Amino acid sequence: MFDIGFAELLLIAVVALLVIGPERLPSAIKTASVWLGRLKRSYNDIKREVELELHNNEVMENLKRAQSEIEDTINVDLDASAPSDTKPAQPSVDPKQTAQRNTQADP
Repeated sequence: MFDIGFAELLLIAVVALLVIGPERLPSAIKTASVWLGRLKRSYNDIKREVELELHNNEVMENLKRAQSEIEDTINVDLDASAPSDTKPAQPSVDPKQTAQRNTQADP
């Protein structure tokens, strides 16, 4: 990312020594390292959350795809097993038996 070599780092150290001074330089380095550590942890936390969210989205898409495949399979199986005649079966009634019952019931 940054193409900083040893010569550039040495130049930065010399300038910092001259500007800040030898008394405050160790505390300035410590403060800078603390802030860089916090920045790096924050970056890693955000990166982890984004990766987790992307993974969750991928898992949800896979679950939705599996659900639709299962529903399609169930619908195909139900359509294949359903009879083509959707009328309910009616009991057959013999008209002669009905007439005999009616004549026997009348005294």
